[in-house]
Amino acid sequence: MNTKIPATKNNKRLITILVCGVIFMFGFCYMLVPLYNIVCKQIGFNGKSANSATLVNPNMQVDTSRTIKVDFSTTMHGNLNFKFIPLQRHIEVHPGERKLIYFYAENKTGKDITVQAIPSITPNDAARFLKKTECFCFTQQYFFKGEKADMPVYFFIDPAVPKETKEMTLSYTLFDETEFIKKQKHFTKGRIDL
Repeated sequence: MNTKIPATKNNKRLITILVCGVIFMFGFCYMLVPLYNIVCKQIGFNGKSANSATLVNPNMQVDTSRTIKVDFSTTMHGNLNFKFIPLQRHIEVHPGERKLIYFYAENKTGKDITVQAIPSITPNDAARFLKKTECFCFTQQYFFKGEKADMPVYFFIDPAVPKETKEMTLSYTLFDETEFIKKQKHFTKGRIDL
């Protein structure tokens, strides 16, 4: 009796299953962070907010019976030599009311630079109710050496915000994107379109 043939088939089958399992686990781990970020942006979890404009419902009513204090703060990533501050530290907003505020930015690096501001909103469960219709954070910002700018944020708080929410904080972290853009241009320089 030759029992080696079924054993070889079983071994090949087991190896195929194990290799497929490893590939699946690697793919799942690879996709976990992007999927997490997408879900967080959609539901406003973990202080993340959408990086695109929200359309304003023309029938939205302002709820003048309540007021929410919105604080603004900024930080720099790493040792970025930039002045980046809100022109107002906090404001009072009625849910449904549209507000325009500005952040001041000044390039003190001594060179031209591209920056990107990443927003964060606290408390985490209130992040989905702060809607930006216009924001400098939607795109990268190019600054010449020594350039100064007032950068706008136009926003409102959705009237569906829970009654117990009395205060929110909108903060931005400013990142230097110059090296990333140079690398991106390097990789697309030799591209051939078919």
